[in-house]
Amino acid sequence: MKLAFLYAGQGSQHAGMGADLYEQFSAFRRVFEEAAQSLAFDLKTVCFKDPDGVINQTQYTQPCMVAFAAGVTEVLREAGIVPAYAAGLSLGEYSALECAGVFDAKTAVELTAFRGKAMAEAASGHDCGMTAVMMLDRGTLQRCCEQASALGVVQICNYNCPGQLVVSGDQAAVNRAAALARDAGAKRCIPLKVSGPFHTSLMHPAGDALRERFADVNFAPMKFPVLFNCLGREKSEEDTIPALLERQVQSSVYWEDTVRRLAELGVDTAIEIGPGKALSGFVKKTVGSAITCHTVETAEQLTQLLTEMREV
Repeated sequence: MKLAFLYAGQGSQHAGMGADLYEQFSAFRRVFEEAAQSLAFDLKTVCFKDPDGVINQTQYTQPCMVAFAAGVTEVLREAGIVPAYAAGLSLGEYSALECAGVFDAKTAVELTAFRGKAMAEAASGHDCGMTAVMMLDRGTLQRCCEQASALGVVQICNYNCPGQLVVSGDQAAVNRAAALARDAGAKRCIPLKVSGPFHTSLMHPAGDALRERFADVNFAPMKFPVLFNCLGREKSEEDTIPALLERQVQSSVYWEDTVRRLAELGVDTAIEIGPGKALSGFVKKTVGSAITCHTVETAEQLTQLLTEMREV
């Protein structure tokens, strides 16, 4: 078995996530409490109850998701379950790097709290949109975006899997690109609820802010390879992690390419860590049964996974 950990990105969060894990796993609880110390809000209250309805706001979502992922990673680590590779969708890349030992959970949560705030500030004042485009090839959609760019910024922000691309940017330009995509043969164009034009050039201010923040962060060597969103593969010797993370926030996420690369590397088993099972769906649509996926969101799922892994 060659194992990869896959970390969910923003969008799958919900109130109540992690509450059962906190109660049943001491390793999860320890990491979660350590992470909470670095935040200006009550992490447990937002994750477990969200009485003020803020968990879907970027500056809250990102540290909550990373704290959740770090807790699950620690439970797996204590059980001796360590991947050969890791990758994460957008925000999830920080969890993958934490798993690989680049920084600890507390630092990962601090960085993503900063990232979430920087992204929210970069999005402020923009009438932005994001639309999933189904069953249209990359080249055709790229041409649609180029034509629609006369109305503003619009770019392919996510290459999720075959038949599912996402465009983001200025609302008018996104709407025009979607209309052109439908005319070009897209099966469906589905507007998504987002708070910013993420993974487009409009996030350049967030990238600048991250570059300044990273100057004070110690990035340790990776204990195993992480595949990076903006590359769709492992980094080269010339690439630096801070530069890739700065680039990531303002450029496309090549998730389909990442999954194909994992299969090329011989990965046959993946554990999706985080709420939801979107990544497992993307894996199946990209490489079929070549990679078997397990999802971990609840204490019951984690307990079952630990049992299965002991029997391997």
